[in-house]
This record gives sequence, C-alpha cells and structure tokens, in this order.
Amino acid sequence: METTQILDLATAHHLAGEFGHARELYERALAINPDDANVMFRLGVLDMQGGAYEAALAWLDAALTRAPENARYHFVRGQVFAAAQRFADAIDAYLQALSFEAGSTDVLFALAAALQAVSEYAAAIETYTSLLALEPGHVDALNNLGNCHRQQGDLPAADSAYRRAIAARPDDANALTNLGTLLEAHGRLDEAVVQLEAAVRVAPDSPCGLVNLGVALHRRGEFVRAAELLTHALELDPVFPEAAYNLANALHALGRRSEAVSHYQRAIEQAPAHADAYNNLGIVLQESGSHEDAAEAFSAAIRLRPGFVAALNNAATLMRTLGRIAEAESHLREALAVDPHHSVTHNNLGNVLKDQGRLDDGIDCYRRALTCDPYNVVAHSNLVYALSFQAEHPQPLLDECRRWSARHEAPYRGTHEPHPNDATPSRRLRIGYVSPDFRDHCQTLFTLALLSHHDHEQFEVFCYASVTRPDDLTQRVAGHADVWRDVRALNDERLAQLIRDDRIDILIDLTMHMADGRPLLFARKPAPVQIAWLAYPGTTGIDAIDYRLTDPWLDPVGSDAWYSEVSIRLPHSFWCYDALTDTPEVNALPALSSGYPTFGCLNNPCKLSDATFRLWGDVMREVADARLLLMAPNGAARALLLERLGHHGIARERVSFTLFRPRADYLRTYHQIDIGLDTFPYNGHTTSLDSYWMGVPVVTRVGGTSVGRAGLSQLENLGLRDLAADSDAQFVETAVQLVRDLPRLSAMRASLRARLAASPLMDGVRFARHVEAAYRHVWGTWCKQGQRTTPAWRDSATAGGMTMPGEALGGRATRVFPAVTR
Repeated sequence: METTQILDLATAHHLAGEFGHARELYERALAINPDDANVMFRLGVLDMQGGAYEAALAWLDAALTRAPENARYHFVRGQVFAAAQRFADAIDAYLQALSFEAGSTDVLFALAAALQAVSEYAAAIETYTSLLALEPGHVDALNNLGNCHRQQGDLPAADSAYRRAIAARPDDANALTNLGTLLEAHGRLDEAVVQLEAAVRVAPDSPCGLVNLGVALHRRGEFVRAAELLTHALELDPVFPEAAYNLANALHALGRRSEAVSHYQRAIEQAPAHADAYNNLGIVLQESGSHEDAAEAFSAAIRLRPGFVAALNNAATLMRTLGRIAEAESHLREALAVDPHHSVTHNNLGNVLKDQGRLDDGIDCYRRALTCDPYNVVAHSNLVYALSFQAEHPQPLLDECRRWSARHEAPYRGTHEPHPNDATPSRRLRIGYVSPDFRDHCQTLFTLALLSHHDHEQFEVFCYASVTRPDDLTQRVAGHADVWRDVRALNDERLAQLIRDDRIDILIDLTMHMADGRPLLFARKPAPVQIAWLAYPGTTGIDAIDYRLTDPWLDPVGSDAWYSEVSIRLPHSFWCYDALTDTPEVNALPALSSGYPTFGCLNNPCKLSDATFRLWGDVMREVADARLLLMAPNGAARALLLERLGHHGIARERVSFTLFRPRADYLRTYHQIDIGLDTFPYNGHTTSLDSYWMGVPVVTRVGGTSVGRAGLSQLENLGLRDLAADSDAQFVETAVQLVRDLPRLSAMRASLRARLAASPLMDGVRFARHVEAAYRHVWGTWCKQGQRTTPAWRDSATAGGMTMPGEALGGRATRVFPAVTR
C-alpha cells in the first residue's frame, strides 16, 4: 500500500473516532517517510484529542522543525496549549500563526479567546473586532465580544454585541441567554425574561437555559414558575449543583423551608465548596429556629470563602439573636475590614451597638451606612427610630423623617392611582392591618386586645402578615381576622396590588420604621386612607400616611406641628394591653424580705441614656442601701453599662443584671424589683405595662416628645399621676419618697394588677369602639372629598389634629377633648 493510501485510510479512521487504528496507520506512514511533517502534525492532533498534551507538543514541534512557516501547525500548537490551560504559550503560538496567515478568522477567534481567558479584555475586544471586520456574522465572536465588554462593565457595548449575534442567528440559544442574563444582572427583568424564554424555546431541554430563566423569574417574584423550571432542570441533569441551589432559593421564597434545606444540602453534596449554598442554608435554618445548625452553616461559608461579607453579616445577625453580642460585633468588624464601604454592614453594626446601649455609636453607624448608600431605606428607618431614643425635642425627629420621605417616598408620589372604593360613609368597611409581628412579640399584647373586640358586622378585618416563624399567637391573631393573608413572599409592589384588589378602605401600619416594617408599601398608597399606630407614637414622615393614632397625654394641645400625619387623639389611651397570661402571680414586696430596696428597669439598653443615668444616680445617692437591676446581654454590653453607671456614682456592686428571657421568665424577674425607674427621653412603653401587671409601680420623667410622655399617659389612665415627674428634682423626690414608704409601696404592689385591669389600659371593648369611631370618622372625611388621592386637609398649610369623643361605657363618664388645629 502506498503512503498516500495509508494516509487516506488513517484519516478515515481518525475522523471516525477510531484513534487506535489511525495511530497504527500514521506510524506506518511515518516509518516509510520519517521526515513527513504532515504525518507528525496528524499524530500531534491525535494526541491532543486524547489529552496527551506533552506528546502532542512534541509531534507539533517536530513538524514545525521541518515546516516552520506552516500557519496551521502553529495554530494547532496553540490549541494544545489552550487545552492545557497554558494560555500565554497559546497566545504566542497564535501570533506565530497569524504572522504567516494574517486573515485567518479561526486563528483570530482562538487568539481572542485566549486573551479573554487571561482577562486581557481590551486586547481580546480588539482581536474580536478585527475578526468581525472580516466576517461580520461570526456569532461566536459576537457572543464572546459581548462577554468581554460585560467583564469591563460596558453594558451598552455588550448589549449591542449580543443583539448583533441574535440578528445574525435569531435562534442562537447562547446569544439569547447572554443577552437575557445581562439584562437580568442589571435589573431589567421583564426584558431579560423575554430573551431567556426565547432561549428555552430554542433549547427546551437545556438545563442551563432553564436555570437562567428560573433565576430571572425568581428575581421578578414569580417563585412558583421559577421552582417548576428549576425542578425540570434537575430532572434533566440530577447532578447540577447550581440548579439545586437556585431551586432551594425559590422554595425558600415560597416558604417551603424543609424542601429548601434539602436542596441546599443537595447542592453542597454535589459541590462541597459551594459557599453561597452554605450561607443560604444558614438563613433558612435560622428562620426555622435551628440556631446551632445555622451557625455551623455560616461558619462553613466563611471558612470556604474568607471575607465572605454576606455570610459574616448573617452570622452576626444570628449571634445578635442569641445574645452573643461580642461575636456579632466581631463578625461585622471583620466584614468592614474586607469592605469598608458596605452599607448593610454599617447598618447591622449600628444595630449591635444600639443593643449594647452605645446609642451614639449606633447612630453614627447608621449615618455611615447612608453615606455609603443614600438609598439604604432600612438604615434610614433605623436612623429615624434610633433618634427617638436620643431626642428630647420632636423637631430633629420630624426633620429626619421628612428627609426619609424626600429620599425614599418621593419616587412613588407620582404613581398613586385613584381608589375605586365605594364612597358610602355608613357601609361595612374593610380594614387592613400590616405587620411582621403577628406572633410571640410585644406587639401582640396590643393587637389581640383590639382585634378580639372588633365589630365584624361593621368592619371586615384583613391581616397582612409577614411573619417569618408563625407560632401559637399567630394562630390566635388569625382567628380574629375575617381574611388572613400570608404575604411574606410578596414584595411591596405585589402586596400593594393585592391590597388594592382586596378593596381595603383603611390600611393600618403597625410597625412604622421598626424592624421588618414596610414603609415603602404605604408610600405606594394602596388604600384610600392610611393610619399609623402602635409601634411607637411618633411620626412616620410619610405623606401617604394620612393619620396617626395618639391620646391627649402623649400629644397635648399644641403638639400637632411635630407630625406629618393628622393626629387622632383617642379619648383615653394610645394603648390597650392584654398581658396574655395571669402567671406568674404578684409576689410580696421583695424589700420586706431582702432588707434593702431594689430599683429596676427591664427596658432595652438602647433606652439607657446618660440623662437616664443622671436621674438614677441622684436617686441611688439618696437611697444608700438600694440595689439596681437591669436587663442586658452578657459581656461587653454589661461592662459598658457598669462603666457608665460608675460615672454617675452608682458602684458596680450595687448593680445586677438579667438576660433577655421568654415572657414567663421575664415577668418573674419583677419579683425582684420594688420600684421601676423609667428611662428618659424615651420612656418605657410595654415594659412599664408589664411592670404594673406584676405590681411594680414605675416612676417616670415626663419628656418633650410623644415617646417621652408614655409614662405620663399610662399613669394618668391608672390614676397615679403623682408618679409622673415634670422635672429632674421631682423625679428624684418621687422615687425616694415612695421607696421610704414601704407600707404604701406594699399596698400599691398588691393592688396594681387589679387597678390596671380596671383601667382604660385594659378595656378592650371600650378601646375597640374608640378606634372604630376614628375609622368611621376618617372614612366619612374621605367620602366627602370625592375619592381624591390627596386629602383636602393636605392642601392646607394648617392641617389639624382631631380628638375622638368618648362615650359612656359601663356607667363611667368619659372626658371629651375638643378638636384643635395647628
């Protein structure tokens, strides 16, 4: 057989994939002609295809020794280097090839791809551009050109390249996917979905295509469809960790936590170094209450990716929940060392510092968070709320709330639509309550007192719950709703549309600027009338919230100018309290058995201001044998409090601490306290009512803000106005006189629970009628305005507060306060 015939037969076997037969024939041909560069080249190609890169290079080098100007040999040599990940050598080989065949589009494409592989994007772009000048419709070059522009952050250029590829080949799944993922990454979700759906139509059984579309749909909030696509991707390719990971994300969004955990674990089994899967697994485990497992997951994520800022933040949030404040702060400091301009980390550090009583430092962190990202709405809400613990006058609070509105609410003001609600003043009204805290939370002590006494013939009650971990109290609250909506998976836009579809007449914000609130939901104005209540009796600063509930003690005549909302003064109290338990029982005065009096304050450390400590220091100096009991986490927080108390003359041996505890144990702590000392300028609210329930009177200092007049409001309703001091000196005098009159104090302890139960502060029926009267009044006002999107009183510079008249209930007269204007 002649050499030509041997080579033809060898080539046929080679093309058929019969590499063994091909090699035998090539070697026979080379034995006949030992200097045949073509045969050496073919043996090099054969070894390259078999992954024997060094052998391939040896053959190609031998061929080039005999034919040094053969562009094809240089090109294939470059391909071997590229296959072996030796891209610098590949680039040199391709340049050699081009020196002999400058117009080869194959070599230009390979060179550009190698440059791209070593992140020399500018050179790669120049090379792809040269190729496209020769072959404008080269789809792969256009795709890769788009990828290079994308790596350099040039969105328009990348977009243009992908669209040129699609124009050249409309059914190119890669180009459709590239354009779709580019649009998705830059938030253009609707456009992205169009392209990714087209890619899936072209390649319906491509797991990658299904995953990309699933991710985009997830970001658009279409969790059910995303889960379906991602499930199909896993059916097509069961060993696809990114499909399992993204399916877990979709299941998590749907609230299907156990399934999400399973798929995160599957992703980790298939890709043990998947730090993102560990991080997200930790989030789900934390939400499920598996705190130790969550901590292990976050630790794994950080170990796999040192400096993983998101995981460090999540671990810190968990440590904060567990009261391990020092560890939380350490994680956040580590995250800031990695990214000093990370707004979320500054915000989270602010929370941790505030928890320790380091309020000024926390506020500084919130401000830094806003410097890093002025549109971090959570940090701005945290700043607004934190300032209420610091401010002794309402002006700074209103100013910051109005800045919040100008920055975050303003984009939605032009989107408000008229409400088609039936403007009949007397019809049954639909009332919507929005909260993440329909659960074992202090808020429920008040929501149940109202919801359980609503007149359902006159009011249809809707609850929009964003509860992360529903519990028994969630079920109790739900039992008092006509319609219960679990809206945790809905973003603000979709929830706003649901509220519109439900034809809610009056929407109540129960959270305001506190944790997990939805101020941007209310900014969208989904209901004709919107009211703020309960979280704290301050202002939201949000124009779209029309009214706020308050009472005559929190907001005396002349205070309306400090609120962006119209103030509705309920006749007696802003609060109606239900202890939700009659245990533990009130005990005997502890001073009678201990031999010394114990003052106490179980408020959050963030309320423990220097102004508070000055007052307490004066009291403790007057009562030399007194002790002080506070609530604070272990570690640095307690050390800092002891140091600060020392500056005000309170020695550390006179101070003891208790931890944050479940409600029954927390209430039992009052068995150790004789008298409560209130905080200033932010008084105790729920904690004071808990104190009264346990028979412990609270001496309060009346402040200049609504949150600083909470003690006054509660004591007025209890008939104990004499415990509310209008000056620092009076505060000290009141506390000292009370603690020195143990018979009076003991009698007060024995009667306080009954006094509280008989007061307006626990009269749920009365409170519900007053609130419903307010609802009916504001609804009538809206009806008179003819369904305007902006209430008439908003058009005036002299918007006024209103006082709801009381009515006689149970034979007791109620005081009627006149309406006032500002």
